[in-house]
Amino acid sequence: MNISQVLIDRAAERPEEPAIVEAAGGGARALTFGQMADRSARAAALLHSARLHEGDRILVFQPMSMELYVILLAVFRLGLVATVLDPSAGRRHIEQCCGIARPRAFVGPARAHILRFACGGLRRIERHFVTAGWAPGATRWSRLDNFEPLNPVAACESSHDALLTFTSGSTGVPKAVVRSHGFLLAQHEVLAESIELEPGEVDLATLPVFVLANLASGVTTVIPRCDLRRPGFVEPAPILEQLKRHRVTRTAGSPALYARLLHGAESGETGLGTLEKLYTGGAPVFPRLLRELRSAMPRGRVIVVYGSTEAEPIAHLDWDEAEPADLDAMYAGKGLLVGRPVHRIELRILDNRWGETLPAMDAREFAERALPAERGGEIVVSGPHVLAGYLDGIGDEETKFRVEGEVWHRTGDAGCLDGGGRLWLLGRAGAVIRDERGTIYPFAAECAASQLAWIERSALARHSGERLLAVQLGAGAPADAERRVKEILCWAQLDRVVRLARIPVDRRHNAKVDYPALKKALERHGN
Repeated sequence: MNISQVLIDRAAERPEEPAIVEAAGGGARALTFGQMADRSARAAALLHSARLHEGDRILVFQPMSMELYVILLAVFRLGLVATVLDPSAGRRHIEQCCGIARPRAFVGPARAHILRFACGGLRRIERHFVTAGWAPGATRWSRLDNFEPLNPVAACESSHDALLTFTSGSTGVPKAVVRSHGFLLAQHEVLAESIELEPGEVDLATLPVFVLANLASGVTTVIPRCDLRRPGFVEPAPILEQLKRHRVTRTAGSPALYARLLHGAESGETGLGTLEKLYTGGAPVFPRLLRELRSAMPRGRVIVVYGSTEAEPIAHLDWDEAEPADLDAMYAGKGLLVGRPVHRIELRILDNRWGETLPAMDAREFAERALPAERGGEIVVSGPHVLAGYLDGIGDEETKFRVEGEVWHRTGDAGCLDGGGRLWLLGRAGAVIRDERGTIYPFAAECAASQLAWIERSALARHSGERLLAVQLGAGAPADAERRVKEILCWAQLDRVVRLARIPVDRRHNAKVDYPALKKALERHGN
């Protein structure tokens, strides 16, 4: 079934309800579900007039906005394949991705078209559409208003490609992640269940895939008034005003974003009190932030969501269900609790062989390899919303293996299951430290260090043969901070605690430690 048909059916049920709301000047503008369906049908007619055919790939450089979802719905309607990559990743990345995907059309605002002058891969694309402003040789997107709606929806098989994105493998070469119409439908179903999407809710959405789930569930999406490429640096006041103005009841996003909103709520009159559900993930979410969020939401719930690009979601935890003993265990080095695996996913812990290819197995061998409760190892998952492979199989050997013909995905994360079947994260499988003192995982130390209010961020690393914990200190840090940290984390047998002005983090969520960059920072500081 074509994913757009689900969205169209929802539009027919709630034609007058707002589907997406975004900031405009000093106010806001909205498209109803009915208007979204009509506009995307006209956009489909515009694309069809450009002689684009089922299966063609379209490179989409549109920021998160109403128009992004008009474009995606139009693409899905025609059986085209939306190709999305991060233009801020640099020219080399864009060239590599264009070489892999070979898109036939390019759509985006005028500032995105400027990249065509610097990037040969973009210049080789045959057809161009400009959504705002003007670009040479590009068809104005506003022309869609002149077309009659193209209402028929391409009859796609569940295996038909719908969305193509990119992730980098361990070598830094982009891997093309293909999501079929069947996959997007399965992901919508598991998201709707696991994050409890209910028609009529109002969601401040910061993750693009969650907006598709909202549209298919009758949930109104409010797009935050900020640069979502840097969630850890947003100005909180405009977003807090949106929460109040639009009576937002739920939100999902990076922990770095919510740390900024908490900071803004403390210094202003508008807080998080209207929220009933807050879902956060994409990076480690430590207990201190969860407690602060829960205190700021007297009527709400705070839920941790664990997932990855290839499997979203994997597990979730309602913070109200965490026991005092769980908190004690996290601060004692057990890792980071993220709750039970979601319905429809199979999860196992295998001995950590990250970096080695896993062979195909039969059920008996797989069962023998699976580790018992409380044993740490590599997290592997399988299910209908777990990507079975990459484009042309490039990268499959790194993260995929088969059991009785069924594809399993290696998340690259380490963790363990407790006796109750709950998942505890231990950090990246490739970042584990093994030495003569035994084995220690990053999150064991980093989560334990987070109990100290004056530590803003920490990162465990092995450097020059030593176990180091790098710390980024905040207000109130004592003069003997290093000694205090070593004392509290005595079980970690740290050689040194090193102060850094800033611990490097990932570009997408601004919350995950960038370990390669950390290594360079330690080298620069002579540590």
